[in-house]
Amino acid sequence: MTSAGLTAKRGGPLRGRVRAPGDKSISHRSLILGALARGTTEIEGLLEGDDVLRTAAAMRSFGAQVERLGEGRWRVEGEGGFSEPSDVIDCGNAGTGVRLIMGAMAGFPFAATFTGDESLRSRPMRRVLNPLAQMGASFMGRSNGRLPLTLQGGSLQHLAYRLPEPSAQVKSAVLLAGLHAQGGAQVIEPEATRDHTERMLRAFGASLTVEDRADGRWITLPGGQSLTGTRVRVPGDPSSAAFPLVAALVTPGSEVTVEGVLLNELRAGLFVTLQEMGADLTISNQREESGELVGDVTARHSALKGVAVPPERAPSMIDEYPILAVAAAFADGPTAMRGIGEMRVKESDRIALMAAGLASCGVGVEEEPEGLIVVGAARGNHPVRGGGRVTTKGDHRIAMSHLVMGLASDDAVAVDEPGMIATSFPGFVELMRGLGADIA
Repeated sequence: MTSAGLTAKRGGPLRGRVRAPGDKSISHRSLILGALARGTTEIEGLLEGDDVLRTAAAMRSFGAQVERLGEGRWRVEGEGGFSEPSDVIDCGNAGTGVRLIMGAMAGFPFAATFTGDESLRSRPMRRVLNPLAQMGASFMGRSNGRLPLTLQGGSLQHLAYRLPEPSAQVKSAVLLAGLHAQGGAQVIEPEATRDHTERMLRAFGASLTVEDRADGRWITLPGGQSLTGTRVRVPGDPSSAAFPLVAALVTPGSEVTVEGVLLNELRAGLFVTLQEMGADLTISNQREESGELVGDVTARHSALKGVAVPPERAPSMIDEYPILAVAAAFADGPTAMRGIGEMRVKESDRIALMAAGLASCGVGVEEEPEGLIVVGAARGNHPVRGGGRVTTKGDHRIAMSHLVMGLASDDAVAVDEPGMIATSFPGFVELMRGLGADIA
């Protein structure tokens, strides 16, 4: 794969069984918790994309021994905490990584400086920095808390923090800081968000309580706890599985199975939505791995219909709206996606880029401040025109989504800057070609 661009065009049906790369959210957390723990953490199925590799390097900088044993197999030797790094921590494009790492290091009495690539340096960090500051950390950086910035940790105090908006990253940062805060920490979230941090803290030996009340979900982490190394098996990332599955749904004659996909109910919003649209999507071989429900997901070519996606579902599928918009382009009637303003502050303004990319391929689309309406085809699964060359701004999900669209469009679809696909889905092009996709 080069930075020059990629083109996807219509061909035959997609068929086969594949395994999605390891879940990015769990991969980041397994490395960070392993470094915070005392003893050995063995990780299987780690996502070896650029974002996660940056987190692995950061954990080395904070004093942990981090070793790759083989494909997806890693060992972390933690000393029970972080030590002061000797250099700047460069998180590349990893928004999840930097926010969780800042939360984890805030509990230790030293300063660390964080930076990233151009995209990450433009993304807001105040929603994480504000609660950390309330706990006693301090920071100095660019306007609006943007990277590069220096965070001074240590002497943290208990905080009961009500999230102003749903965010698993902010919740996780506060809980990780709470591990080394006097009296721990408490987070109240108005809507339940992905709960990998809570599950994994328990797997590493921490005690915490989760209580659903009338005013939200209350997560309480008592202070004075330590973590112990453990074994982690990372399930397949549903955000990555979405691309071959949607490709199968919109490409005539296709049947694709993605094995070992994470089925956590707080991450399954896309699958629920696709089934509401009429997708032939089935789940088999459900089992539990490392405290998470996983299964094999099969998608078959389907006549889709437009739906209104409930805004409250957004936290469970915020990364999947770009590929949902592609599915909607082939559906009968409009699909309304609202309550997704967070998409504007991801690796790019994903609402704007999806709207522009779809329009360049002849798809009816209406952009709203916090939403997107895709009009869809005249009838379900009628090919879209295609033919566009899509600007991705280096965003991996924008690139992959439009390449999927090209596989079922009348005319080929090209994307620029596909190199960033490796941040979350190394081997995407090869996997899709193995299913029969024409991507070059």
